Amino acid sequence: AGNLEEEGAAELTELGATNANSIYRGIWFNASHEALYGIVYQTRLCTRIFAPLIRFDCHSDRYLYKTASSIDWTRLLSVDDTFAISATVSHSRIQHSKFAALRLKDAIVDFFREKTGQRPSVDRHHPDIQLHLHIENNKATIHLDLGSGSLHRRGYRGESVEAPMQETVAAAVVRYSGWDGEQPVHDPMCGSGTLLAESLMHVCRIPAGYLRASFGFERLPDFDTQIWDKVREACNAKIRAIPETTSITGSDLDHEAIRAAKANLKRLPHGDEVIFYRKDIFSISEISNHTIITNPPYGLRVGRPNEIEGFYKDLGDFLKQKCSGSTCYLYAGKRELLKCVGLKTSWKKELVSGALDGRLAKYEMY
Repeated sequence: AGNLEEEGAAELTELGATNANSIYRGIWFNASHEALYGIVYQTRLCTRIFAPLIRFDCHSDRYLYKTASSIDWTRLLSVDDTFAISATVSHSRIQHSKFAALRLKDAIVDFFREKTGQRPSVDRHHPDIQLHLHIENNKATIHLDLGSGSLHRRGYRGESVEAPMQETVAAAVVRYSGWDGEQPVHDPMCGSGTLLAESLMHVCRIPAGYLRASFGFERLPDFDTQIWDKVREACNAKIRAIPETTSITGSDLDHEAIRAAKANLKRLPHGDEVIFYRKDIFSISEISNHTIITNPPYGLRVGRPNEIEGFYKDLGDFLKQKCSGSTCYLYAGKRELLKCVGLKTSWKKELVSGALDGRLAKYEMY
């Protein structure tokens, strides 16, 4: 999720990283084996975590191929494994990321052909190993993707409605809200339940990677199975039920959304304790003394522009009239729609999601 570098660095430090420094669209950090495995297993805000394997000068595709061909790839994968490569290039003689990825792929394949007469296959969707090549100012770094794909894919979202919220953005909303389970939480436009799933994982201390079958760090040459087993066991031992002092509930007008949300939450420990009901937000009698977290439609699921603006105005009236004692954290995928709410915000946070220049706004109803 965009604009989360500082918050991400804070989360990484909480999880055991050292020297976590935010940079443009990323964070550098150091970690022991134990901390690294725990970070990849638990991070809610990081989308990808890369470990650098080799750095080298790279002024041409020939040099990229030559250097990559000299790496002992048998330490990372075998001919029976599949792999995929992503790449980014900037301010370098190699100008196209797809071409750079292709040359690295050629080097790996030719290395195995020369050594064994066979080659591993490329699988862009479910590879055993995911590599990332970054070339900037003619310096290349080949990384191993420690999560084996984007960490926003928690594994609970088997069902979704149109325009689902990305999991890392939902996790950021929950983190920014400061919700700690002391108050009940409700999402009155819950869609397929992503915000509530992230709330559940947060308050029940469920690691973000709990449902993932494997991780890229298991392919590191110095991977330690005993340390990983110990880390996973310790993390899973912290999982608890929803505290008795609180509740997690969601509602939506769409019957399909409620069905999807129930199915998704049931994939998580204690997810069957989350309560859903079908209801139009404006027919709810009240949501008093709650933490309200929600991601209203912003045009993708609602019709004409003037309709969506009127919807946000009605939403502001609903919060003011029927939500006394509650605090609402409202994520708007289109930030200009917040002006239509007609309520004073306590704060606004920039929260970019894909092509959406979104904002998270806090409203306190007294």
